[in-house]
Amino acid sequence: MGGLDDDEPPAKRVKASSAELRSLLNTSSSLLHIGCLGGPMAKPLPFHGEQDMIGSKGVIKRAEFVRIITKTLYSLGYEKSGAILEEESGISLHSSVVNLFRKQVLDGNWDGSLETLHKIGLVDENLLKYSSFLILEQKYFELLETNDFMDALKTLRCEITPLGINKKRVHELASCIVSPSHHVLLRFANLGTETSNPGLKLLEELQKLLPPTVMIPERRLEHLVEQALGLQRESCYFHNSLDSSLSLYADHNCGKDQLPSYTAQVLQEHHDEVWFLQFSNHGKYLASSSNDKSAIIWEVHEDEGLSLKHKLIDHQKAVLMIAWSPDDSQLLTCGMEEVVRRWDVHSGECLQVYEKTGLGLISCGWFPDGKRLFSGVTDKSICIWDLDGKEIDSWNGLRTSMTSDISITKDGRHIINTCKGNVIMLLDREMKMEKLVEEEQPITSFTLSGDDNFLLVNLINQEIHLWCIKDDPRLITRYKGHRRSRYLIRSCFGGIKQAFIASGSEDSQVYIWHRGSGDLVEALPGHSGAVNCVSWNPSNPHMLASASDDHTIRVWGLSKKVDLKPTSEGHSNGVVAHRQCNGHCK
Repeated sequence: MGGLDDDEPPAKRVKASSAELRSLLNTSSSLLHIGCLGGPMAKPLPFHGEQDMIGSKGVIKRAEFVRIITKTLYSLGYEKSGAILEEESGISLHSSVVNLFRKQVLDGNWDGSLETLHKIGLVDENLLKYSSFLILEQKYFELLETNDFMDALKTLRCEITPLGINKKRVHELASCIVSPSHHVLLRFANLGTETSNPGLKLLEELQKLLPPTVMIPERRLEHLVEQALGLQRESCYFHNSLDSSLSLYADHNCGKDQLPSYTAQVLQEHHDEVWFLQFSNHGKYLASSSNDKSAIIWEVHEDEGLSLKHKLIDHQKAVLMIAWSPDDSQLLTCGMEEVVRRWDVHSGECLQVYEKTGLGLISCGWFPDGKRLFSGVTDKSICIWDLDGKEIDSWNGLRTSMTSDISITKDGRHIINTCKGNVIMLLDREMKMEKLVEEEQPITSFTLSGDDNFLLVNLINQEIHLWCIKDDPRLITRYKGHRRSRYLIRSCFGGIKQAFIASGSEDSQVYIWHRGSGDLVEALPGHSGAVNCVSWNPSNPHMLASASDDHTIRVWGLSKKVDLKPTSEGHSNGVVAHRQCNGHCK
């Protein structure tokens, strides 16, 4: 073809002189295409003395590596490329016996495939029996479909039953003789959805069952690559980027630039100290509360800018905290030893007021069903309300502290609250059992992780402790460096897989630690007063917000994403936008 002898071995074809190569490149595009494919199927090449192991560490077996690549080519639909690789490498994807077995299964030659199965050389007798069972099962179903009931019964009695496995399934197969229509449902219940080629589905099942040395599992190369990328991601110290950023072209390694450490916006609608803030569960809103007796709902836009949505001003005292409903459609606000109000996020309307005569409420939160809410009371009890304001329960004796923090796990089973100055109680409502997190120093606040398995505990001695509460509570990591002497400072989990810890501080900075190691990785200046609370956007690892005594909220982002423009000069809707600043903007 094209001047090349088809009988000439491929080894000679690739050894053409420079002049011959230039001549060949000048020929027609069709000739070039044929040359790239190597013409007709080339004869197998020997290894030419090449080593059996490849790679810089010499741990990769050449034959396995080539077979996996070949398998991938076939799986991607590159049949010609896969066949050429087999020919040129001299390494077959499957042995001739396995190839025959695969063909027989695909063709529905059940007896032939059963005979060939015994020639593959399976060492595990149970594996051989189970594989035979799957093949004979298909033979049985096919006989039923052709109304060959006698042969079907013979197959069941003389071939399937003697295998002595899966007796329950054998009884189900026997029922198909009595009710032939039942076999259709039974057949595809084992192989999955109905298909026009049962042999193909059976081959997929057999491939999962048989050893990988016999038939390479589907998507094996993809699995290995995903595993490698996963290990790179796990070992990346500053990892805080989405999986879409992972590339096969270079090893993955995030830098500190993936942490939200640049001021993207300053929100200035509050007129007094901002005490609390929290992103909504889906990250589309931010709510803040202040000593100015107001709470504000901010909307997070697609360009990562925030704008004021509603200002909630019905409280008569400072607003201590807020809590988002599970679906983010409603918001609770708690006045300082006052009342709890429930607001509609869309309209900004106050839907209900919750109060106890002669007592004040000091905290608020939702049950996971979104139909009940709870609040801490100044008499150290916990009150449970329905949405209409009816008190449906009151838990007394759980708290001996005025600390306001209370949490309920997402399954509604565990109540977590500070029961003494240095003790947090975890009450299992179903088992009526309790576990204790005991600290040596007084506890000022705590935060429950997104998976309900960890507690972040702020202490009066300027330390933050991470506790695992999945089984028996145990201290995991300590975080140090921030300042706290007089005020209530709150911390949070954040970043991809909540791999970082952020906290406010009385020295006007926001602190960020690596969760696993406890290392302090960032201290962000910018505020001019104590930073009381921080919140990391749960759906955007590159967005962090901080609330301060300087009356402002700072929204932190990546340096390349701070090109946010205000809607007008100066203060617009309580928002000031900054460019490329780290707290030192003019």
